[in-house]
Amino acid sequence: MSDSGNQSCLMGAEDTLSFLVCVFRALEDWAGLGQLEDYLSVLEYLLWVFTPLAIVFILPFLIVILLYLSILFLHVYKRKNQLREAYCNNLWDGARKTLATLWDGHGAIWHGYEIHGMEKIPDKGPALIVYYHGAIPIDYYYFLASVIIQKGRTCHSVADHFLFKIPGFKLLCEVFSVIHGPQEECVRALKNGHLLGISPGGVREALFSDETYPLLWGKRKGFAQVAIDAQVPIIPMFTQNLREGFRSLGNLRLYRWVYERFRFPAAPVYGGFPVKFRTFLGDPIPYDPNLNAAELAEKVQQAVQSLIDQHQQIPGNILRALLERFHSKAKDH
Repeated sequence: MSDSGNQSCLMGAEDTLSFLVCVFRALEDWAGLGQLEDYLSVLEYLLWVFTPLAIVFILPFLIVILLYLSILFLHVYKRKNQLREAYCNNLWDGARKTLATLWDGHGAIWHGYEIHGMEKIPDKGPALIVYYHGAIPIDYYYFLASVIIQKGRTCHSVADHFLFKIPGFKLLCEVFSVIHGPQEECVRALKNGHLLGISPGGVREALFSDETYPLLWGKRKGFAQVAIDAQVPIIPMFTQNLREGFRSLGNLRLYRWVYERFRFPAAPVYGGFPVKFRTFLGDPIPYDPNLNAAELAEKVQQAVQSLIDQHQQIPGNILRALLERFHSKAKDH
């Protein structure tokens, strides 16, 4: 309808209903809604053309997901006798072994997870495991699962305070012996004969480290003092391609400011790429009464850095890490 037609319609409207109809038609012409039917026809045609293509790509993914779920089920079923025995002894032992089996299966399926040097973890007695912290420490979860399955032990862990404030995490932390890290509590756990895992870099390393794998420990030496007070060995640990699995945007100025100002880890994490993960355990650093906390901390940092230098190509590359899923050769200097 033309502008002159709209004007004559409005002028000729004798009642309220006729007037509203004319106004609606005028707005329809002004907004171009008269072409809406044509647009819908085009969209319907595009949907008709691309729906088969979408189905072709989606169905294989659904099959793959089903296969992965089947593999995961078989991974759990393979250990059904161990699970039954665990549940007979203690309810939480059974729950821990069940979840460990699920996480171990996830690591094997999604990352081809390997752990080298498990024999360095003692079957009995205490030890402090010190590790590099990724954007998401999923490698440490796999490590904990491996310790439960292969050693029959629960490794206690030190986590940041904010983890205990997340709804629902309290029970998980209790069952898996996660503590927020007072030195006295760490020493007590070790003197009671437990394994204890700690990352001196913590949340700061998770947020601000990158694909060049710098250790962001600062002058932290509390972990070393814990080992000295408990008189236990320290076992260094590093996981290859950890930063290629998940990466953080923490180096953007805004997120760094938020963390420094409020100690809140607001930086987004992206990834979940199915890259190859290999965890390497270094030689234990025995208790030495002649070393103070600062000297021991420096020695441990050098040991972790040595694992990085030996097993990680710098800078890390996501595509290369993905391709490593198809061959077993690790970096070796």
